[in-house]
Amino acid sequence: GVADVLAAVKDQPFMASLLYFFGILTLAGEGALAKLVLRIPNLVARALYVERLRERWLPGYDEQKAARSAAETLYLRGDPAPLCDLIEQRYFRVLSNRDYRWSNELLVKFAFLTLLFDDRLYMAVSELETDRGYADLALILRPDMRRFDALDLLLEFKYLGLKELGLSGEQVRTQSREALAALPAVAAKLDEAATQAADYGATLRQRHGLKDLRAFAVVALGVERLVWRAL
Repeated sequence: GVADVLAAVKDQPFMASLLYFFGILTLAGEGALAKLVLRIPNLVARALYVERLRERWLPGYDEQKAARSAAETLYLRGDPAPLCDLIEQRYFRVLSNRDYRWSNELLVKFAFLTLLFDDRLYMAVSELETDRGYADLALILRPDMRRFDALDLLLEFKYLGLKELGLSGEQVRTQSREALAALPAVAAKLDEAATQAADYGATLRQRHGLKDLRAFAVVALGVERLVWRAL
């Protein structure tokens, strides 16, 4: 009964079953070894997820206002600096050291998605399939919104742990982005992301007839800093 539910281990299968029971997730098929695959059922549910996460990480009005302004700077001018500053100062600061073992490209992508998701303006697509692979995050303007000045955007993410980098969190925090981007390990990750973004961007331009797609390679250094390269 209820006591069994309350006493159960709250692991991933338990939470997935609970979300499925309440209709927050729906069945999408079967994966390897007949494991069930669940997905978010529609854009309404997806928007609720994103809004809830954004409110959790940015609880104050001023923080949410700053987030909207940073997102609009990227939408309109193709400048990711305010957004990266906000993620470093707000999102990354709430993550403790124990979160490092769970940190990867997915965490970085989720941070950007929660700030950039605007289903009124964009078709926000994560892991969009192209002829050459999967683009991490593509923001394609809706056809009825092309009369406005917003840009089509493509972001490709990479994650570099501090151990791989050979620097401490303090050392990473005190260096400029330009100095960090010049480090061999960081430059290699930027090159990798840029190559993938260029390939995916070519497919998206052809598929959607995009004339001014802005693409970016973004590398997270632990949960401390973000560096990027515009293509």
